[in-house]
Amino acid sequence: MDMWLGVMPVIMAFGTLALIIAEVTPIFQWLGMPFIPLLKLFKIPYAVEASQTMIIGFADMFLSFVIGLNIPSELTRFVIAGVSVSQLIYLSEVGAVILGSKIPVSLGEMFIIFIERTLIALPIMAIAGHILF
Repeated sequence: MDMWLGVMPVIMAFGTLALIIAEVTPIFQWLGMPFIPLLKLFKIPYAVEASQTMIIGFADMFLSFVIGLNIPSELTRFVIAGVSVSQLIYLSEVGAVILGSKIPVSLGEMFIIFIERTLIALPIMAIAGHILF
C-alpha cells in the first residue's frame, strides 16, 4: 500500500507532463528521427509520423496511441500498438515503480533496456503487420 500511494502521484504527474511536452513541443519528434530510416527500411507507411511514437513510449505507454491516432495507415497503427505494448518500460508506470523500489537499476539502464526492446519488437511487428495487412 505504501508503494502504491507513494508512486501513484508520480505516475499521474509524469504522464501528464509527458503528454504536455508531446503535444506542445517538438522534442519527441527530434528524438524519434533516428527511427525514420528504420521504419522506411521495414516499409512502414507514414514513417515520419510514426517515428516519434517509438520514443514517446518511454514516457508513457498510452501516449504512442494518442500521438498515432490520426495516422491513416492501419499497418502503421498496428506496428505502433504492437511495439508500444512490448516496450514494457515506461517512466510513468513501471519506471516509477522500479525507481521507487530497491532494485539497483538506474534511469540510464532503463532507457537502454527500453531501446533494446524497441529494436527487437519493431522488426517482429513490421513482419506481422505486413502479413496481416
